Amino acid sequence: MARPKRQKPNDLKIHDRRTTDLLRNAIVAPIEIDDPLEAGGKLYVMRSIRNDPLAGLHARHHIDEAQYQGGRAFQHDFETAERGPKAIDPSKEAVDGGLMPEPITEAQRKAAHRLKRVYGALGQDGSALAHDVLVYGLTMSRVCVRRGLSGERWEKYFGMRFQECLHCLAEVYGFAMEEQ
Repeated sequence: MARPKRQKPNDLKIHDRRTTDLLRNAIVAPIEIDDPLEAGGKLYVMRSIRNDPLAGLHARHHIDEAQYQGGRAFQHDFETAERGPKAIDPSKEAVDGGLMPEPITEAQRKAAHRLKRVYGALGQDGSALAHDVLVYGLTMSRVCVRRGLSGERWEKYFGMRFQECLHCLAEVYGFAMEEQ
């Protein structure tokens, strides 16, 4: 009987943390992140890009890291500044009094100030396009339909225009340098 072949230390896998089960309609892309269990280590994980057009563009390398970070900073500022009064729940019993309105926080004020600067740099059309894609999560074909346009040329136009908007966001937020 032959002896089993000894494995070298490099061949041994201590643990494999990759997932093998995905949902049927999952749309994912790999991304490299820091390993929380090993200092200085990196992990490749799968992130969902199904309802995130910005992540989809980044995963397909249509935009660079500065543009991606600029878009994420815009989304963060918009979410921070938008936090405001809560909706009234009509299913609950009406009572006198209620909660005091929350004051505007310093973080909201700073986010609104940054958004004012961003809207000035993007202009009216760029701001509307950035909102459609980054806030509402629309794809370029949906952006065209929303504006009453159709065709591949319009989709390409809005795609290029959105890349210009992302570059502007990257410059305003300090992730990229101005072109000379």
